[in-house]
Amino acid sequence: MKVDDINIGGVNIAPGERCYIDLPLPPLYTHAEMNMPVYVLHGRKPGPRLFVSAAIHGDEINGVEIIRRLLRTKALKSLRGTLLAIPVVNPFGFINKSRYLPDRRDLNRSFPGYESGSLAARMAYLFMDSIVQHCDYGIDLHTAAQNRTNLPQIRACLNDDPALTELANAFNAPVVLDANLRDGSLREAAAQVDTKVILYEGGEALRFDEVPIRAGVKGILAVMRHLDMLPQTARKKTSVRSLRSDSSTWVRATQSGILRIQKSMGQAVEQGDVLGHIANPFGTSETVVKANATGLIIGRSTLPLVHEGEAIFHIARLDDRKDTNIAQTLEYFQHEIDPDMESTFL
Repeated sequence: MKVDDINIGGVNIAPGERCYIDLPLPPLYTHAEMNMPVYVLHGRKPGPRLFVSAAIHGDEINGVEIIRRLLRTKALKSLRGTLLAIPVVNPFGFINKSRYLPDRRDLNRSFPGYESGSLAARMAYLFMDSIVQHCDYGIDLHTAAQNRTNLPQIRACLNDDPALTELANAFNAPVVLDANLRDGSLREAAAQVDTKVILYEGGEALRFDEVPIRAGVKGILAVMRHLDMLPQTARKKTSVRSLRSDSSTWVRATQSGILRIQKSMGQAVEQGDVLGHIANPFGTSETVVKANATGLIIGRSTLPLVHEGEAIFHIARLDDRKDTNIAQTLEYFQHEIDPDMESTFL
């Protein structure tokens, strides 16, 4: 079957070619030019088109390193189909080490955008028009916000689309969370044009976290093999699979003060378990922080200083755990990412 050329941002890429493309963005007020960098790998053999994007929030930099390592992977020499890698979707936020754009808008709440709108709307429109509408699938890479960290996890609408569920499971992250589409998000806009997108979360903002980075690279390659974009490996398949959660909840601080954490990331908890304590600087007023659901800690605050009402623990509900050995599952994923590294999840 003949493979046609692909045109991205006005640049024609022939089968077997690799090409850097700069999608033009509005310039800075200093007159400096700004671009959204894209790297296109167009395979010689037919296959799906997949985009992998990072730094849609400019301070979420783990994905930038994930894409760098992905593009250095030798397996891509056998690519079927097309891979579009966009390591920095939001260069304005990336330069300023900020989640947001200069106008304080969140790019991931501005999709699908429109050509003559705000800066966020124009960037969202460009990304949809130049990238998403050319692709069958997408993987959007994220981290937690500043002063929080996330366990490696996939978020997708699991009950709406069996093919999307298969994609989420293929990534083989420790946890797959059924997450509704948010208004203005890339996932919502992509769904409107029938591009199946999963979202990967792992680590914290403005930090390179080695375990989430390695998990991200392995997960993307696993998805590409699932889509037959890369040859299958000779490794024997494991019976260990991602833990699925149909919902999650945040535990919030019941008073302001200094938080002492007792439960670690990736730890299973029962409703009512003590997660930590919050006390004032003198220790004369102290409250216990308890789990409000049975499940797994998939995110938490990294800052001990908290205000009343602040979200401090994120729990993925795992109410039906009869056939689920959480400790065994997480130990397996830890070993897969780095067999020589001490346990990070437990």
